[in-house]
Amino acid sequence: MSHNLDDIDIKALNILQDNAKTSRSQLAEVFGMSIPSISDRLHKLEDKGIIQGYYTKIDRKKFGYDIMVFITVISESSSQYEHLVENAMAHPHILECHSILGEGSHILKAVVKNSLALEKLLAEVQQWPGVLSTRTSFVLSTLKETTKISL
Repeated sequence: MSHNLDDIDIKALNILQDNAKTSRSQLAEVFGMSIPSISDRLHKLEDKGIIQGYYTKIDRKKFGYDIMVFITVISESSSQYEHLVENAMAHPHILECHSILGEGSHILKAVVKNSLALEKLLAEVQQWPGVLSTRTSFVLSTLKETTKISL
């Protein structure tokens, strides 16, 4: 195992991947440990960058974000890489930005409220320095979406 993780660390990480709201007192009870001991373990996992955050998943459609798309970005060269990443990071409708091999240089996951908002987003992305073109795939339905990995 990497980072000198023991069985308790792995089991705690799996529990937190299933439910990030699991309290430290609940974890302490599962492992028969004190709350300060389990808190110390979690702080070490956070400090090592193994735990990168705790998230709340929200139903985007309840807030009017009816359209999800994946935008493949075709760039002219890697000279504008940093600008593209900065623009993606700063844009409130872009949820993910991945540098890829294959067709295109990046793929962006975005949500918007309607087709007019999508048209605006695509026009913005196409104006970013170095962007030659984009290809967009609409998501009709999401069958699996998770951040959980097998440990």
